[in-house]
Amino acid sequence: MADISQITLPSGTTYDLKDATARELIKTLESYSSYLGVTTTALTDGSTTNPIKIDTESVTAVVGSIVNYGSAEFIYNGSAWQEFGDLSALGNLAYKNTASGSVTAAGSVSQPTFTGSAVAFTPAGTVTVASYTPAGTVSAPTFTGSKASYTPKGSVTVASYTPAGTVSAPTITTTPTTSSMYSITGVGTLPSCTLPALACTVANENLTLSWTNGSFSAGTLPTRGSATAVVTSVSATASAPTFTGTAKAPTATFAGSEGTITVEGTISAPTFTGTAKAPTATFSGTEGSITAAGTVSKPTFTGSAVTVTVS
Repeated sequence: MADISQITLPSGTTYDLKDATARELIKTLESYSSYLGVTTTALTDGSTTNPIKIDTESVTAVVGSIVNYGSAEFIYNGSAWQEFGDLSALGNLAYKNTASGSVTAAGSVSQPTFTGSAVAFTPAGTVTVASYTPAGTVSAPTFTGSKASYTPKGSVTVASYTPAGTVSAPTITTTPTTSSMYSITGVGTLPSCTLPALACTVANENLTLSWTNGSFSAGTLPTRGSATAVVTSVSATASAPTFTGTAKAPTATFAGSEGTITVEGTISAPTFTGTAKAPTATFSGTEGSITAAGTVSKPTFTGSAVTVTVS
């Protein structure tokens, strides 16, 4: 299969493909160290054994190859193995940042005792009883009696009324809205295009792209005639009519005589309903202090030493 490492565009510019650069980088990276794994082949500092066994497979080491044998670490310099680390001296706490354990002290603490005498205390001050207002409601009195009807004597006469005056006619005002409209005198022509052909050639791993001649016509736009004004909408307003006349209120007259009403009955006595409430009392005085006289014995601890081991 042929390879392509460069490309030349129709503009004449030649570009390198990234794959060629990647191959060079891979060769450079292969010269750096790499970890092969844990070997079962016995190695010491200065051993020249090569190839070695990794997971029962034979592997040939190159410069920078790293392996583990037992607790030791080796790197291959191209002709011999060099030891650069040994983890056999590390204990269980080598890979831990912290360690903890529990301790329970063995022993007992004696209970302290208090020895003293009783002290009497009398607070100084006065007690004031507040005034008391009972809480509750008083019922509204009720009236018991008989209904009395009353009809005044006489008649009401309302005179008929017709308002006099005239109502004006409203004024109508119209406002037309116009817009310009153009005619088309020529429809124009469509664009045309003949695409060029793409030619590809490869020589000395170089891909060359080139175009054959093509043609393109932009066409022509339609032509516009003269503008003509047309009416697109009409708005109209009308004034409110007005009434012209004389104000006149209708009249009514009452003819009759004055009467009297007498109502007979009784009014009940109001009642009080409330809730029980105790009066409050406040104490006003000065704070006193009591100092007990006596001593507290010092506790003692009895126990044995405990050894803590962290592993």
